[in-house]
Amino acid sequence: MDIKLYGADWCIDCRVMKNFLDKKELDYQYIDITKDKTAVEIIKKINNGKKIIPTVIINGISYSNPGILNLSQIIR
Repeated sequence: MDIKLYGADWCIDCRVMKNFLDKKELDYQYIDITKDKTAVEIIKKINNGKKIIPTVIINGISYSNPGILNLSQIIR
């Protein structure tokens, strides 16, 4: 499973999502949008110009702030 998590360290939802993925022992790539200007443009393109975090891409499909319940159903 290919997982990319776009977020920021100051974002509580992003930290919760990182903790969830860590507890599930899933490999994922975390991209901090405060340190990567290209990442900002990627998530704005995904979210119709809005900078929504966390944005998660799983196997090429993007999810904008899916929440833990939805994420747990997606990664079954």
